[in-house]
Amino acid sequence: MQAAGPLFRSKDKVEQTPRSQQDPAGPGLPAQSDRLANHQEDDVDLEALVNDMNASLESLYSACSMQSDTVPLLQNGQHARSQPRASGPPRSIQPQVSPRQRVQRSQPVHILAVRRLQEEDQQFRTSSLPAIPNPFPELCGPGSPPVLTPGSLPPSQAAAKQDVKVFSEDGTSKVVEILADMTARDLCQLLVYKSHCVDDNSWTLVEHHPHLGLERCLEDHELVVQVESTMASESKFLFRKNYAKYEFFKNPMNFFPEQMVTWCQQSNGSQTQLLQNFLNSSSCPEIQGFLHVKELGKKSWKKLYVCLRRSGLYCSTKGTSKEPRHLQLLADLEDSNIFSLIAGRKQYNAPTDHGLCIKPNKVRNETKELRLLCAEDEQTRTCWMTAFRLLKYGMLLYQNYRIPQQRKALLSPFSTPVRSVSENSLVAMDFSGQTGRVIENPAEAQSAALEEGHAWRKRSTRMNILGSQSPLHPSTLSTVIHRTQHWFHGRISREESHRIIKQQGLVDGLFLLRDSQSNPKAFVLTLCHHQKIKNFQILPCEDDGQTFFSLDDGNTKFSDLIQLVDFYQLNKGVLPCKLKHHCIRVAL
Repeated sequence: MQAAGPLFRSKDKVEQTPRSQQDPAGPGLPAQSDRLANHQEDDVDLEALVNDMNASLESLYSACSMQSDTVPLLQNGQHARSQPRASGPPRSIQPQVSPRQRVQRSQPVHILAVRRLQEEDQQFRTSSLPAIPNPFPELCGPGSPPVLTPGSLPPSQAAAKQDVKVFSEDGTSKVVEILADMTARDLCQLLVYKSHCVDDNSWTLVEHHPHLGLERCLEDHELVVQVESTMASESKFLFRKNYAKYEFFKNPMNFFPEQMVTWCQQSNGSQTQLLQNFLNSSSCPEIQGFLHVKELGKKSWKKLYVCLRRSGLYCSTKGTSKEPRHLQLLADLEDSNIFSLIAGRKQYNAPTDHGLCIKPNKVRNETKELRLLCAEDEQTRTCWMTAFRLLKYGMLLYQNYRIPQQRKALLSPFSTPVRSVSENSLVAMDFSGQTGRVIENPAEAQSAALEEGHAWRKRSTRMNILGSQSPLHPSTLSTVIHRTQHWFHGRISREESHRIIKQQGLVDGLFLLRDSQSNPKAFVLTLCHHQKIKNFQILPCEDDGQTFFSLDDGNTKFSDLIQLVDFYQLNKGVLPCKLKHHCIRVAL
């Protein structure tokens, strides 16, 4: 009979061994001779193999000590008890192993010990895996091996996420899960997608502080999570339109009056030179003028001569002198942001409604450290706030302005619905003959438009008499169909309409329609032109038994407000400018 060799040394073969053979004998079992008396049919080689297997497993399970108070069972499931020795030749008895080094056969084990065995088994498997070849050995340093060991691989880390709650103008809100590095522009595009809005790059995220009466539009490059960390619990984000966000890049002369801007170097006064001086960090533009300044910790306001430079906001202690010894620092631009006052007269007793505030980022609820200012009119306030943004961010603002235009240029012309021709190239046509011709005479073009309008109304009236309403403009819907449009805001006051116009940007052509408060059958068109808000009443008028709407005392009539808005989007008419942008409120 051959002696048992060093079998079952491999881990894989150990796992293939039955459980009854893997569990070594433990304390409480009878001597080997007594146990073999009941199993005379077993071959000696099997006993030797089991003993050799126990010896090979000692190194793996030596750290795990398992004790049990239960009476151990034999292989046949009976309790162990002394049995007479069987007659036969004596067999060699293996020396007993300590109870801590051997696991009892068919013995319940503790759960913690099993978990520890699984962990050690997993470590054993991981350490036995072959090394992964490095696909880029030339990038390894002199001390780095050309293979990647399991411990050298960096642990995978999930990107940090955070929930942000955003409110709309109508009070609805939406909780959005964003990444820690998401910018304000990215969040706006996400909200546009979720709300099914038109992405015209005029949406913005507003930082609103109701307890302080302040709000500002976040710049597109600002990190939302970083801004939220500086906000108090009462503060919130608003999702809103802002058509004037980059309007100063299109018409800078309208934002910076000549008497308010001074340069350290000679300037030719052109629009391009004006922007370059603000964007160039080596230039020294300066905004100067009188502002009402609220003293820190007091309720009183003083009218002071103030100048804004790259180094900060200064006031003169002696008239309009800008000598260094007469200038006093009011606020720093580096760790501050500029806000608009929502209700300056009511909350801070401001002298005008055109207030602004320079708020340090560290301030959350305290009003003592707020630098409150007040301008005489809206144009002056816009000039100060725009200059603050340009001096603080510089080229970042210009890059934010150019990114949407570059993306739009890369898009296919079939991806977005755009006009095939500009509205300035539209011309009047005469199709009365066999071939069409362009009407070049303005008087003839206006006469043709009026004639076409009368002919269309006659056709619509004739169809109504026959009992078939016009499919395009049903007479039953002409007085209510406008309520489905985004530019109609229903029964709001004049003050509320002005507030909405100011919030969404004082740009030329920004408008909304609302119900008239003085005449229940009339409507009002609220329009912005040259940063001033004007109101035009739309009156109903009767013609051939039909109701029409007109802005010019019946000279130009429209069957409904949708047709009126479409007309004045292409024609200025009696208005100071064409209708270009409409104020909109979306529900998140």
